[in-house]
Amino acid sequence: MSMLQDKYRKEIAPQLQKSRGYENVLQIPRLTKVVVNMGINSQVDKDTFKVLVEDLGRITGQRAQVTRSTKSVANFKLREGQPVGARVTLRGARMYEFLERMINAALPRIRDFRGISPRGFDGRGSYSMGLKEQTIFPEIDPDQVKKVQGMDITLVTTAKTNEEARELLKALGMPFAAN
Repeated sequence: MSMLQDKYRKEIAPQLQKSRGYENVLQIPRLTKVVVNMGINSQVDKDTFKVLVEDLGRITGQRAQVTRSTKSVANFKLREGQPVGARVTLRGARMYEFLERMINAALPRIRDFRGISPRGFDGRGSYSMGLKEQTIFPEIDPDQVKKVQGMDITLVTTAKTNEEARELLKALGMPFAAN
């Protein structure tokens, strides 16, 4: 069990239950999954695409699933079934380990980092953010990178409102900007 998961069970959940007045433990908001998505330009050659998918797997600790286009779009030079990205869905212990590494190691390595935007909530308790490059993660060697690639990270919670989700993520250690 990761330290963050242990902290959630022993400190954060009881604190949220007390502060919000939940009667049942199942009402306490919790993290259900983390989805990491990397949309890759369809014009990238196969070798670079493969390296980017392997980078995503190395970052998350789980093999990435290649996503393919469902339609042909002539303007984008895109054919149906052509690989266009990669994604990983993390749950359980791997999810907490990834979140812990992202909060403690990756986010502080962003140049001029002042916290993540508090405006990424969707109204139903999920939070999405984007990263501009994969080199901020310690698993990636910046000298070996062929192409700098960004990614989208979505944290899905059982919270009913943005405020509940913000309180949960803040307690987990997400560094929100003062804005």
